Amino acid sequence: MSSSHQPKKSLGQNFLHDQVYIDRIVQAIDPRPGDRVVEIGPGQGALTLPLLRRHGELTVIEFDRDLVGPLAAMAEGVGQLHIIHRDVLQVDFTGLAAGTPFKLAGNLPYNISSPILFHALEHAAAITDMVFMLQKEVVDRMAAGPGSKVYGRLSVMLQAYCQVQPLFVVPPGAFRPAPKVDSAVVRLLPRDPATVGVADRARFAEVVRAAFGQRRKTLRNALQGVCTAEQFQAAGVSPDARAEQIEVAAFIRLANA
Repeated sequence: MSSSHQPKKSLGQNFLHDQVYIDRIVQAIDPRPGDRVVEIGPGQGALTLPLLRRHGELTVIEFDRDLVGPLAAMAEGVGQLHIIHRDVLQVDFTGLAAGTPFKLAGNLPYNISSPILFHALEHAAAITDMVFMLQKEVVDRMAAGPGSKVYGRLSVMLQAYCQVQPLFVVPPGAFRPAPKVDSAVVRLLPRDPATVGVADRARFAEVVRAAFGQRRKTLRNALQGVCTAEQFQAAGVSPDARAEQIEVAAFIRLANA
């Protein structure tokens, strides 16, 4: 696609142009015959075109009206491109899957990457795997373990439902305009719902949110009114610990208690 489209700051647009990293991301997504692939935020088609060449069919979700026409034109004669012109947070992935789970991929707009991740989690049963490019510090948070300075709500919520596999770092120079931060590519593999063990998703989310809402407080104080002393005991979790010291499985036990 021509580079005449000016990236929109309001939409967090940074377009990938470095062929080496484009190839590595397409390799990570690795569409196989029979797979359905959905790309979030195709932008100027840096990943869209190689995916289409390799796979022949692709669904993309693009919010920027100015990019829809050029994307459709670019795909002509290359493959079948289905364009959903919508805010990704309004797209029902489960409805889109219609019983056939798909691969989800994309260079996520950094200003709304966390809401997109939580939206995908809600529809994890409709998704076989996800390959996303995000700000590196977000990927660090996603993959962090207990005791890490960046371990938090995002780490626990994602790791409860998915395996998080950081893949590689992408430098600012690979984009136009160059962002001020490093980016990274990460793979999320949704866990089998039978092995997740969360009895009530809303309660689990509430416990995790409250626990990390006041990081410096002990769990006893942070979860006042949410968990009783008996529930801490039943879950085998010390009320004197802080949220950042507690592993994902212990949060699940606490929410279930």
